Amino acid sequence: MLIAGLVVPAMPYLLSFAAGAMLYVVVEELIPEMSAGEHSNIGVISFAIGFSLMMALDVALG
Repeated sequence: MLIAGLVVPAMPYLLSFAAGAMLYVVVEELIPEMSAGEHSNIGVISFAIGFSLMMALDVALG
């Protein structure tokens, strides 16, 4: 009971970290074109920027 009371306020941050980690794994490992070449981080960073921009526009316009 005591531990559950401490974890509940941090749950949104823990879930957002888990979602970000899952997005990274999906983009880096499951999309082979994203990892091709020497600079595989550029595709992942571009995806993260595009996804963040999409979410910001969804919140601002939706």
